[in-house]
Amino acid sequence: MVDFARAYFEPDCPLFANVPHVIDAAQALLLWARGQGLLVCHTRVVYDAQGVNGGVFYRKVPALSVFREGNPMGDFVEALRPASHEPVISKQYASAFFGTSLASLLNSQGVDCVIIAGMSTSGCVRATAVDAVQHGYIPIVASEACGDRHPTPHEANLFDLQAKYADVLRTHEIRQAIEAAAGR
Repeated sequence: MVDFARAYFEPDCPLFANVPHVIDAAQALLLWARGQGLLVCHTRVVYDAQGVNGGVFYRKVPALSVFREGNPMGDFVEALRPASHEPVISKQYASAFFGTSLASLLNSQGVDCVIIAGMSTSGCVRATAVDAVQHGYIPIVASEACGDRHPTPHEANLFDLQAKYADVLRTHEIRQAIEAAAGR
């Protein structure tokens, strides 16, 4: 669950994506994954008060200031809030893997495949999927459980991810594939 922050769903925020349907699709996927007993990890972007730990990325994208520690725009969308036992990975850059403990966490749990839902498709979802395949995982992107600030980059990135880096599937296809692989 990549960066399901209020910032993408609040109209007065500079990162507003106007994709409320993504919350419903991601919530259905999240509830299903929990019901299957799958490891669910959440990521959040968080910067210090000055954004120093964001480096060039933070300076390049001024709207990232909404992710300074304590800003409510960085809070999780209520419907996608992590359960108390689910790991939350804090990051400063696009990929959930870059500069974080995610790979070692997944390795320690014997994970070989990651299902990715999140915001935004052209940024953090794409970077996470590319890094996942580069770390040796099988990335699956849940197409309708991802969103972007415009449909064109969303669709273009799903197309490119499918062509090179990940399997891009609808959530019902993901559920069917996982349940079939588990013999259910």
